Amino acid sequence: MNPLLSGAALPRYDEIRPEHVAEAVAKMAEEVEKGLAVIEAEPRPPTWATLVEELNTLEEWFTRVWSPVAHLNAVRNSPALREAFQAAQPRMVALGLKVEQSAALYAKLLAVKNGPEWGKLDLGQRRSVEQRILSAELSGIALAGEKKERFNKIAEELSQLSTKYNNNVLDATKEFRLTLTAPADVKGLTDSIKEMLAHSYARQNPPARPDPANGPWLLTLDAPVYVAFMQFGRSGALREDLYRAFISRASSGGRDNTPLMEEILRLRREKAALLGYGNFAAVSLATKMAKSAGEVTELLEQLRQASLAPAKKELKEVTAFANAAGHAGGLNQWDVSYWAKRLEEKKFGYTDDELRPYFSLEKVLRGMFAVTHKLFGVTIEPADGEARTWNPDVRFFKVFDGAKEHIASFFLDAYSRPENKRGGAWMNTVVGRRVSPAGLRIPVATLTCNFTPPVGEKPSLLSFDETNTMFHEFGHGLQHMLTAVGYPDVAGTSGVEWDAIELASQFMENWCYHKATLLALAKHYKTGETLPEKTFEKIKAARSYRAGMIMLRQLGFALTDMALHTAGKPDIKAIEKEVAEKTAVIPPLAEDRFLCSFSHIFAGAYAAGYYSYKWAEVLSADAFEAFEEAGLEDPEALARTGIRFRDTVLALGGSVHPAEVFKAFRGRSPSPKALLRHSGLLGDN
Repeated sequence: MNPLLSGAALPRYDEIRPEHVAEAVAKMAEEVEKGLAVIEAEPRPPTWATLVEELNTLEEWFTRVWSPVAHLNAVRNSPALREAFQAAQPRMVALGLKVEQSAALYAKLLAVKNGPEWGKLDLGQRRSVEQRILSAELSGIALAGEKKERFNKIAEELSQLSTKYNNNVLDATKEFRLTLTAPADVKGLTDSIKEMLAHSYARQNPPARPDPANGPWLLTLDAPVYVAFMQFGRSGALREDLYRAFISRASSGGRDNTPLMEEILRLRREKAALLGYGNFAAVSLATKMAKSAGEVTELLEQLRQASLAPAKKELKEVTAFANAAGHAGGLNQWDVSYWAKRLEEKKFGYTDDELRPYFSLEKVLRGMFAVTHKLFGVTIEPADGEARTWNPDVRFFKVFDGAKEHIASFFLDAYSRPENKRGGAWMNTVVGRRVSPAGLRIPVATLTCNFTPPVGEKPSLLSFDETNTMFHEFGHGLQHMLTAVGYPDVAGTSGVEWDAIELASQFMENWCYHKATLLALAKHYKTGETLPEKTFEKIKAARSYRAGMIMLRQLGFALTDMALHTAGKPDIKAIEKEVAEKTAVIPPLAEDRFLCSFSHIFAGAYAAGYYSYKWAEVLSADAFEAFEEAGLEDPEALARTGIRFRDTVLALGGSVHPAEVFKAFRGRSPSPKALLRHSGLLGDN
């Protein structure tokens, strides 16, 4: 039997093969189209039960087949799976449009909204109906004839272009390999970095065995390798080579994303015009918390003004430190991370490698689960072996409420596999929470990271930044898993406006700077010794280190994204130059082509929405301030505030507009002051 068609409660990941995709998609599409026809032809006046509940059941077919395929394409990529995925994409896009562009469904949804049952529906049900109506309108429901055909063609083309763009980035990243054999090439690298590079070489050159002390070592453009070498590699020439390769990924030859970017932007403008919007940013913001591009720009400019002077001062300080250490003249782009890291070590007195032994993945998980229990009253227990996984390293956990009721589960795919797993970290939905006549279905998530795997008897040791990443992704998972909403459209992270979706994840990062939380999990993997308190204080002080430069970098991305999607016909290079003049403390190189690998906006869900990170950071910092006001050292006050956070931000999901959810928790609208204060940028603002 095709595992994608098994109907199992959880996907049979270990059995799914590329050859299963075409058959499963064809069968699923046939069943969905049949079910859609039945719903469309229903002669009785539509109700929540006869319309939305039936649609939810129908859409589960879609999710059950396609979600595992998309997931495996990201974590167990292969040429055959990629080919099967791309071959099925047009059918999936067409099927999605067929549902969203059904005139009969749209009329029925409007009938529910304007009918006698509307007043009896709760807020979640109303939001579900209203979001379906808006989704239909943004999917071209009002279009007919040639305009509808053109709209659908654009949707298919955009899907294919985004996939091609992403594949170009993945292939360009994998293509760069620089083998190092001379000890001078790895001067400055920590033992753990040399170990990572030696294992990287061995994986790519079997049957070679890794030799961290003597090499060879392999440099790649995978984020963990790139960041580590830029921060620790003493060779300026190698840092320059690596930097130039990184900023020019997917910008030349057969993998040049430049024409794809231009076509994607053109098609998005055409799509917006067909829908009656002035630009694509307006389309994007129709489903966001921010009301307009002007409101977004106002916030970004406020943050830019607060960051610019501190950023210039930070660069001056790093440059002076580098000059005193023997670096002649100003800093190049490939010098900043290296010298900033050396200054950080001097100012705060610790290194990443000194911290790593205190942050074994197992102890980080244990501590993270403990603070989750204290704040939200839930218990998390390992359940390895109770679900099928796509790799032997993947773990499975169950979440229990205070009364030991099993309320959710999640997979954790923690380790880097550069040969077939894309970089970064993310949370995905496997199953959404649903309450229906058939009973309760509990939510299940996947948390995916790219940490260094265990080596021999040494466990996976995380940097402090990676510890933050684990808390971040778990925050997304908590919003998915602790939802109290039973309607799939608006349960957990579903239906949450995109610029509010990072609230819970960024909120959880704050606990890495909470003394009791961090010291409870920071235990040396060999001795069990707790991280010294003075080291914690230095970590906390380092939180605002180079905050201005880091803030400006993110603002540069957000402003570029918004400018590309508001311009009538954007001149990409001119926009990059204009934004850089306002946000870059070191002018970019002429060959800098970072947009060619900016997958967030060209192959992800952040088009005209990259600002969402900063928007949600304002929300999350303000939310954490409520815990600070309650008293971070008062367990009872933290628990009370934690339950309020769970009952609002985590429980309500997309069933209530995020502005109202935030007010329900905080008692007022959000303010950027907490973010600026946490970043050390408040000043006189």
